[in-house]
Amino acid sequence: MSVAPPAPTTPSLRELFAAHAGAVAVVTADGGAGPAGFTATSVSSLSLEPPLLVFNVARTSSSWDAVASAATVAVHFLDASQTDLARRFAARGTDRFTAPLRWSPLPGGAPGLDDAPVVITGPVEHRFAAGDHHLVVVRIAWAEVRRVHEPLLHHAGGYHRLGAAQPAAAAGSAW
Repeated sequence: MSVAPPAPTTPSLRELFAAHAGAVAVVTADGGAGPAGFTATSVSSLSLEPPLLVFNVARTSSSWDAVASAATVAVHFLDASQTDLARRFAARGTDRFTAPLRWSPLPGGAPGLDDAPVVITGPVEHRFAAGDHHLVVVRIAWAEVRRVHEPLLHHAGGYHRLGAAQPAAAAGSAW
């Protein structure tokens, strides 16, 4: 006698994407009320010609108003030692741009994180409402690779190093 396999469960979208590793970036903007920013794993290249990237941001994000009104935004790829920076920009209800964070304006005016290994900035080409998020398309106008780095990844609710079985160490810690 054969036994039927259990019925498949339907995981939530959050559960599905927790199983998918994503590179961690910080998106920053200044829509006129001061610098704002958030941690994102949704950054992706979109087009080579013209050079475009895309990211999404929740409608409820405290950074959405700045992204919605900014002419230019910046995307900063983080390295595996920058978990503290990722957590800072993921936290709610804090001023993310206070010391010890080092930042300065980039070409186009978006706030730039001085310690990010890769920085990309450009004007916002499109903003689309998409469910409970907004999809933002940016034309790359300026970019700088400051150093080759090991990327910081987000997977299963935590920050990790590429290929590492253990979560990434906090900035300045030995691994």
